[in-house]
Amino acid sequence: MAFSVELIRQSLSDGLLSFPITDFDANGTFNADTYRDRIEWFVQQGVSSVFVAGGTGEFFSLSMDEYRAICKIAVETVAGRVPVIASAGKSIPEAQAYCKAAEEAGIDGILLMPPYLTECAADGVVEYAKAIIDSTSLQVVYYNRANGILDAESVKRLAAQCPNLVGLKDGVGNIAALNDTIKTVGDRLVYIGGVPTAEIFAEAYLSIGVNTYSSAVFNFVPEMAMKFYSALRGGDQATVTHIIKNFFIPFCRLRDRKKGYAVSLIKSGADIVGRPAGDVRAPLTMPTAAEKEELAVIINANR
Repeated sequence: MAFSVELIRQSLSDGLLSFPITDFDANGTFNADTYRDRIEWFVQQGVSSVFVAGGTGEFFSLSMDEYRAICKIAVETVAGRVPVIASAGKSIPEAQAYCKAAEEAGIDGILLMPPYLTECAADGVVEYAKAIIDSTSLQVVYYNRANGILDAESVKRLAAQCPNLVGLKDGVGNIAALNDTIKTVGDRLVYIGGVPTAEIFAEAYLSIGVNTYSSAVFNFVPEMAMKFYSALRGGDQATVTHIIKNFFIPFCRLRDRKKGYAVSLIKSGADIVGRPAGDVRAPLTMPTAAEKEELAVIINANR
């Protein structure tokens, strides 16, 4: 089914979001069969939208052929039960090509990544984003992070110029700046928490009106991730505090030991719980055996 703009907005603003890891086999080749199973499992666990080929899904390491296959499999497997969002990014021509491939596969929306590598001024980022957003009929969420950070007035200008810009995903964690954007732009956009391990920011996000976020740990502890989200939205502070103290703080301490572990630990966690997806691709690296054991202890203490 094709989702209306309102249904896409609703799915992005209420309910837990997550980004499935991408399955690779022992040779590092995309594994379509196990990826199909993973997408089905995600939907059955109750996410409100599925974001494929995202940061956790190693978008930056995928070929265009792999991207096309991922989009096709996701759309076929989800079969209209929830919206499916796919990433686009890199250069303007490449991002436009990703958008076209996503459209052809039947994807419902685009998560627009920041421009590749180079430092750039806000007006240049707006021009970059507009050129890509204008090239697609799909609804777009802009990922505000890295070298593509937009301030409140820039987001307002981009939203005014692009009717199919539907949301802003925060990848910075600057609550003051995000609050400025929300108050300046208002309900023209949906706002999504998107820092690595977003649950550690969830209370602060909720306090300024960001009702949902993307949960990477959903890849290996979906029940706990859902329990945390329900407790957060239901005002169960005791449960929120317990899970943050006993799971998210030790997990984040482990994550912060090495760049890229925000993705690598997710793949390790999936392996620990019996849903392996292979190793990450270079330039990311997998945790050591000792670190994987530490992660197993954290997981098993909170399942």
